[in-house]
Amino acid sequence: MIDLYSWTTPNGFKATIMLEECGLAYRLHPVNIGKNEQFAPDFLKISPNNKIPALVDSEGPGGQPLPLFESGAILIYLADKTGRLLPAAGAARYTVLQWLMFQMGGVGPMLGQAGHFRFFATEKVPYGIERYTAEAKRLYGVMNGQIERTGAFIAGGDYSIADIAIYPWLIHHERHGIDWADYPALKAWFDRISQRPAVQKGLKAFEKQG
Repeated sequence: MIDLYSWTTPNGFKATIMLEECGLAYRLHPVNIGKNEQFAPDFLKISPNNKIPALVDSEGPGGQPLPLFESGAILIYLADKTGRLLPAAGAARYTVLQWLMFQMGGVGPMLGQAGHFRFFATEKVPYGIERYTAEAKRLYGVMNGQIERTGAFIAGGDYSIADIAIYPWLIHHERHGIDWADYPALKAWFDRISQRPAVQKGLKAFEKQG
């Protein structure tokens, strides 16, 4: 059994969507970061960087429990565990991994900053708004161009953990100063992902905790 410790953020939804896509049984333990629950001693034993998501797989490698944090590492682990959504070897595997790293190093941090300065900051900082809105538009352009080339999914013809990693970050595109009309290929990709039953279940996973 997998115990998932997470919250309703883009990174949190990566994990619930992946678990649903893989058809893995899991127990969801909400960690309300708005109430600083990520600093609880028991959670820090699993995720010492006090970030969600984190999980514990009671049937990890060698049949031993495995605690794991960092959403990208979790996606790779679950893909390898199930043999799904990440090619086992070769160029196709590295293509998926490079787009996963693109999300981890670019899309997440930069769109997070754009959303913060445009939507959440208690003080309006024009420099921050302009800097991160421009970077958000650049990244959306990169992704739009990639989908135009592949005609399907972010790393090529097959749905993968790269798509799962990016998708939740684009749900609140308006917070990034984005007009979907400027990125038609990416919008079509977003709509395709949104229609997947496992994605819909992953996005609703926390509702069961109410």
